Amino acid sequence: MQTKTIALLATTVIACAANAQAVRTEKNMSLELASQIATRSVAACAANGYAVTATVVDRAGQVRAQLRADNAGPHTLEASRLKAYTSASAKNSTSAIMEGSQKNPGAVNLGQIPGYLLLGGGLPIKVGNEVIGAVGIGGAPGGHLDEQCAKAALDQVQELLK
Repeated sequence: MQTKTIALLATTVIACAANAQAVRTEKNMSLELASQIATRSVAACAANGYAVTATVVDRAGQVRAQLRADNAGPHTLEASRLKAYTSASAKNSTSAIMEGSQKNPGAVNLGQIPGYLLLGGGLPIKVGNEVIGAVGIGGAPGGHLDEQCAKAALDQVQELLK
């Protein structure tokens, strides 16, 4: 009898937990916010003399905004998109992911995941601790410089990320 009671209680708890998770509410970014981040990213790099492309993706890695500066190389379109996708997917900066894959033998194959680009220049966009998307930049002479431009843009819109 006691075993049946425990089984019934376990089933009830599992059913309640499943119902609680059936419908979720998630934060996401507007087109306006995505456009501002892309514009500010390109402007931050232009101020340093770099012609880049900035891509902003939502939490699912889908492009919300992409802006290519005059004279930015054609490869920067895809590089920035892949950096943004990688950052949104892993919920981390692409430079941290790259560093982790270089130092951790168990993560060495991360770059083999389709769509992942392990180069600096991708940063997650967060509201609190929740990742709502990412920005990726390609075209500066080094991923660390791409990342600096992305950080500058995110710092400028921090008030909107609440």
